[in-house]
Amino acid sequence: MHPAIENLKARGFFQQCTDAEKLSSLMNEGPVTFYVGCDPTGASLHIGHMVPFFAYRHLREAGQKGLALIGGGTARIGDPSGKSEMRKMLSYDELDSNAASIAAQLDRFIGFDGNAARAVNNKDWLANLNYIDFLRDIGSHFSVNRMLSFEAYKMRMETGLSFIEFNYQLLQSYDFLELYRRHGCRLQIGGDDQWGNIVAGVELIRRIEGVEVFGMTFPLITTADGKKMGKTEKGALFLDPALTSPYDFFQYWRNVQDADIRRFLLMFTFLPIGECEALTAPDKNPNEAKERLAWEVTALIHGKQEADKALAGAKAAFGAASGGDKSAMPQASLSRAAFEKGYNVVDLFCDAGFFSTKSDSRRLVEQGGAFVSGPDGELAAVTGVATLIGVDRLNAEGELVLRAGKKKYCLVKTANSR
Repeated sequence: MHPAIENLKARGFFQQCTDAEKLSSLMNEGPVTFYVGCDPTGASLHIGHMVPFFAYRHLREAGQKGLALIGGGTARIGDPSGKSEMRKMLSYDELDSNAASIAAQLDRFIGFDGNAARAVNNKDWLANLNYIDFLRDIGSHFSVNRMLSFEAYKMRMETGLSFIEFNYQLLQSYDFLELYRRHGCRLQIGGDDQWGNIVAGVELIRRIEGVEVFGMTFPLITTADGKKMGKTEKGALFLDPALTSPYDFFQYWRNVQDADIRRFLLMFTFLPIGECEALTAPDKNPNEAKERLAWEVTALIHGKQEADKALAGAKAAFGAASGGDKSAMPQASLSRAAFEKGYNVVDLFCDAGFFSTKSDSRRLVEQGGAFVSGPDGELAAVTGVATLIGVDRLNAEGELVLRAGKKKYCLVKTANSR
């Protein structure tokens, strides 16, 4: 088996392949051009989108050539795969703006050089497609019965599948055909929920061009307790620092379960396999491996400087209550007048950015997970949802520290609103 495929298997990426042996033989003949696509349905990717792009980098570093397809055309319809209902339709201007943002995020992560790695947009060949010609030339190769046998469509048939979504598989298959014709692309990679769409593209190229191309999928990642990977109390773990701060991004990885450390080190870092194994050896402290994982992934997404700041902030948070350096901690600026009146603790934790809803903040307080420092810096639990936090809790600098649960901290600085 070609080393590029063996490496993906060893790091936990490999799920299915249309013909791994033949793909390996093709790679032995020379570089294979492959692609992975994502639709710009939002302004930012989240970490769940990134699994195929980590694999992209491994393949590129093994000598293959990668295309990152931004679905500016397919996003006008929306992929029904993995969705229980139809996606919200966005304006073409919104989609173009999202496509530009996502292309920039991928460029920072991948480093497009126009040769071994480049970005393409299927809007270029889908936006002005003649529908009648498309049905004659492409649609005639698809069996409705075959399409309905794929899991993505079977699941949606129970809740309602629109005709516009039913066309999505044809368009994604056509993307593969266009990329084969334009760039000699012979491999499509993606999450395992894309298997049906990928296989359809492989079959379309075989029928029209008489050429064998390949598809490979990666597992959909869940945590050790079965939860969807990359989900936080505030929602998805976004790459955009305005949506998920580098500190919160770092903390997600720092707080993963012990059972997930080895798997995440292999998939979400580029550390050698041997080093990943050494970090997670039975005699090693798992917290050291978690800290390394958090730093590596944050550096890949946000840069080394932000990773260093997040690491410093995490260390500062744990030392803050005993007078340690608080400058690197996450911070919130709130009105001193609110403390003079008495700041309700539920509102305080919401306004400091721990939660987006008061119900989540209330639940934290009721469960004994809310801690507020006093003027001496010592943290004390607050269990009453009606508790008011006054100026007597502030230190000489007009600050206090909040802690949610065991590991999330925030330094609150007060500013007079008058």
